[in-house]
Amino acid sequence: MLFPVMRTSNNWLDNAFNDLFSDSALSRMNSTAPAVNVKDTENAYVMEVAVPGIKKEFCRVNIDDDGNLEIAIENKLEHKEENKKEHYLRREFSYSNYQQSYILPEDVDREKISAKVLNGVLEIELPKVVKSEQKVQRKIEIG
Repeated sequence: MLFPVMRTSNNWLDNAFNDLFSDSALSRMNSTAPAVNVKDTENAYVMEVAVPGIKKEFCRVNIDDDGNLEIAIENKLEHKEENKKEHYLRREFSYSNYQQSYILPEDVDREKISAKVLNGVLEIELPKVVKSEQKVQRKIEIG
């Protein structure tokens, strides 16, 4: 099972207070969390992240320094309209940002993780480590 990374501390009130007034709190409040599905198949876990209208260039999937799966989605939309007669420039733009880290299960092969965007869904395949089913027979020397 994949779990979002959570902070741990003995004092939950300090954490709540610090999180509320941190520099990144405003950006987290303005971001929208996409829907996430996780399937457990025989050979892999498959994450499906809803990213309607988002191009693959705005999606990032990484393994961070702690070995967690990090998903980042950034969407920039800008509309320019120019009226040459009056030399008027009008701009409308929006920006949204989402970033989340997930603790990976022990049986994920971190070297073989792949991702693709298709029909508004970011699909991340997390292959499971292949366990050798062959029984190894060998003679053990007694010393």
